[in-house]
Amino acid sequence: MEINWSILRFMRSLSLSYRILTAVFFITQFSVAQESTSIPEHRLMPRFPDSEVTALEFVEDTNYRLILSSLQRARGLVSSENSEMLRGDITKIIYEIAPEFTGQDVFEYFNNEAEEKNYRKLFSCIGRECGSSNYWANDIFGNRVLYGPERNQYYSVFDAANEGREDFIAMYIITRGNRRVYAYFEFIEPGGAQSRIDVFDSDALLFELQAQRSIVLKNIDFENDLSLTSDSDISFLVSFLEKNPSLKFYLVAHLYQEGGESEELIARSRQRANVLRQVLLGRGIDREQIQAYGVGPFAPYCGAERCADRVELVMQ
Repeated sequence: MEINWSILRFMRSLSLSYRILTAVFFITQFSVAQESTSIPEHRLMPRFPDSEVTALEFVEDTNYRLILSSLQRARGLVSSENSEMLRGDITKIIYEIAPEFTGQDVFEYFNNEAEEKNYRKLFSCIGRECGSSNYWANDIFGNRVLYGPERNQYYSVFDAANEGREDFIAMYIITRGNRRVYAYFEFIEPGGAQSRIDVFDSDALLFELQAQRSIVLKNIDFENDLSLTSDSDISFLVSFLEKNPSLKFYLVAHLYQEGGESEELIARSRQRANVLRQVLLGRGIDREQIQAYGVGPFAPYCGAERCADRVELVMQ
């Protein structure tokens, strides 16, 4: 069956309007705690109609290998004949597609969108010509949910450069053995050009907090334990808290120094958290919405990155 993409885009806008109206209804009828989270959507590519985000990850300023050919295993290592090394911010999104659509429908939809945006296709493959789905899922993307029969896979890479920015998109679509269809995207953007906050706005921050329960607050640094640096930016945090007044959070400060006394570091980190809280209260945030805690050196790591001196926003 041939898909009319103009009709599908209309369905997408209609579906979005319906969700907005539904959200407004529930906001007026129930507490904010019962709201449905808005689905994040990257600026470079619209999501597929009626798809749902199942995973969202942001990796800041890192090396990235853009695969531009099919995969093969040689001497025990998975490799590609053609690839390009890049450096930038990587945003990773997995969408689960509504069951009435096939992987081919999804592949054609996104290729059509890329063509309309004048993106340049750098490479594309379908089915077995891409190589083993196991290689893509485990060796390249590091996510087992993307593994499925080889005949059911699609891969495309687009040069999405615009307005002087060197942006790239890697897209992988798979229909698993249980017939669930997933569309996986890796958006590669110039390092430092945008933070995850800029890309997804506050809806995505809420999505990540609900999934991870905490997030490291970027662009907030302390001149000393009693004041923030002049270039610290709390404007987005203020906006996010104002937009979600019924949700309550902890500000948890971490502080580590080699050879430092634990009790002293806990007291200093607590002071930092209180300083940030007072600044937020001064910007109009309700004191019941945020509480300050300091844990000093007792949680010096976050993820794979050492970031002992930080403040985290934690959902209560």
